[in-house]
Amino acid sequence: MLEAYRAPVSQEDRIKAGLAVHLVAARTGTRPEQMVGGGRLDPGGSRARWLAMYLSHIAFGWTLERVADVFGMNRATAGKACRWAEDERDRQPIDDLLSRLEVCIDDLYQAPPCELQR
Repeated sequence: MLEAYRAPVSQEDRIKAGLAVHLVAARTGTRPEQMVGGGRLDPGGSRARWLAMYLSHIAFGWTLERVADVFGMNRATAGKACRWAEDERDRQPIDDLLSRLEVCIDDLYQAPPCELQR
């Protein structure tokens, strides 16, 4: 059986996805390791991962294909996750959370980068 093509994922993309995962984890009480990995996750871990995927889609302006590649799944699954999160924004606590996390990411990426000397 042929393996599905996956676009190369840059280190910067991995860092950004990790940021989204950790921000969602910090505010939902879900451990980051519950949100990553292949296969099925428990319902709480899945929903938290979906929020991180949606946050990456919105805050970083990633296409669904890029979200799928970075999170290691197919485009249909990434689309389903982002549609679920968009629907959940009808709930005020979820909308407030995502709005604040978007601002947090925007503020962070407005700061100039800082290369550390060794």
